[in-house]
Amino acid sequence: MLSHENAANTPERAIRSFVRREGRITPSQQRALETLWPRFGIELAEPLDLQALFRREAPRTLEVGFGNGDALATMASHAPDVDFIGIDVHRPGIGHLLLEVEKRDLTNVRVINADAVEVLKRYVRPASLDRILLFFPDPWPKKRHHKRRILQPGFIDLVAGRLGAKCIFHMATDWEDYAQQMLTLMEASPHFKNCAGKRGFSPRPDYRPVTRFEQRGRRKGHNVRDLIFRKT
Repeated sequence: MLSHENAANTPERAIRSFVRREGRITPSQQRALETLWPRFGIELAEPLDLQALFRREAPRTLEVGFGNGDALATMASHAPDVDFIGIDVHRPGIGHLLLEVEKRDLTNVRVINADAVEVLKRYVRPASLDRILLFFPDPWPKKRHHKRRILQPGFIDLVAGRLGAKCIFHMATDWEDYAQQMLTLMEASPHFKNCAGKRGFSPRPDYRPVTRFEQRGRRKGHNVRDLIFRKT
């Protein structure tokens, strides 16, 4: 298992947990990418100074893979005293989130267009975050593709290194075998304690909106599992 610092300094990884699917960008999303990105987007060049970025000292939540950004925008609108950073690689979703930020007049959201693992390794300072969210990551359902799942021991160590003491790592998935794998991996980590108790799943907290992925999964008969772990 990687240590915090080794996880942050490993070479470029060969296996990625995502595939870039550009998709169709609507005219409004394109406008958002052109006009709103300079204000809310983060251009990566050096480790992030989050206090300078948001111009205040506040609790900091980072979401890995925010999809279309609806959940992130909703959480940010309901918690104006918390700063939110969203990371995703798909530009249509980024454009959609920027439009939501504009529509809701949010000032506590910033966006990164990059591989979240590389961002955490190279640009997020140790112990600088209060909460990390991983909602409905790609389940890579075929067994031969499980190695592509983002939640692996090295990633857990990396997350632990970026969270402050007693801070939260919150995951959610509607794939039962992935939920069980997440539970096993997280409970094997020396860095985290299960907030629901041994082998337990947590109820969905009020701050997590019901996402489109969740609604689609429920229609297919999937159980939705929340896993909330506190850094020890």
